[in-house]
Amino acid sequence: MATYPLKLSEKETKYALRFVWEWPVRLTHWVTAASVAVLFTTGLFIASPVFSSSGEPYQHFVMGRFRQVHFVAGYALLFSFILRGYWFLRGNKYSRSGVPLIWRLSWWKNLREQLAEYAGLVPGPLRLGHNSLAGLSYVVFIGGLGCLQLATGFALYGETNPGGFWDRTFGWVIPVFGGSFRTHMWHHLFAWGFVVFVIMHLYIVIFDAIRYKNGLIGSIITGSKFYKEGDVDTDDWVS
Repeated sequence: MATYPLKLSEKETKYALRFVWEWPVRLTHWVTAASVAVLFTTGLFIASPVFSSSGEPYQHFVMGRFRQVHFVAGYALLFSFILRGYWFLRGNKYSRSGVPLIWRLSWWKNLREQLAEYAGLVPGPLRLGHNSLAGLSYVVFIGGLGCLQLATGFALYGETNPGGFWDRTFGWVIPVFGGSFRTHMWHHLFAWGFVVFVIMHLYIVIFDAIRYKNGLIGSIITGSKFYKEGDVDTDDWVS
């Protein structure tokens, strides 16, 4: 994509537009966000139904419908993870930015700088891709918790069809977690981890968008971000 210098301030600071997020990154972001929202809300009802329909039970399918939507959202999350994992390898360098390369001093330096900035200790430069803190949070919360949610969820799903595909694929998860009841409890606990992540994620995204005025929020729709002289393209070290 071409770069277009823009004058956006009274001091005539030159901004330019850089294409950062390719379409699979943007698509999986929104599919994951929607899936997690649907999974969490339907999961709360499945765990503790807050309302019931009137009339004879055979005339209604309330719990069944909630479970159906829950499982469809689970499949959407699974396919989103598969596509994002593939594009991590096949996409541009920004699709891999921020990944925790804990054996590299440059990653730890970036992490310290970002923590100091969010703590209000020092101002930090804008980074076009994910910084180390963002990458670490995505790997831990989305990658780690997401895989645990998928594994425990499909293991429990497999109980409805003993010997079926999901039972054969993830049935081993249930004894590892100490049985069906405990697997349910861990599944619910992992779900609340996403609530913590969403709160942190929204705060940092809004913080960065206001502080840097780099079009961060819009970039996950268009794929492009603004940058200016002095910004850091630190994503070369993950290529």
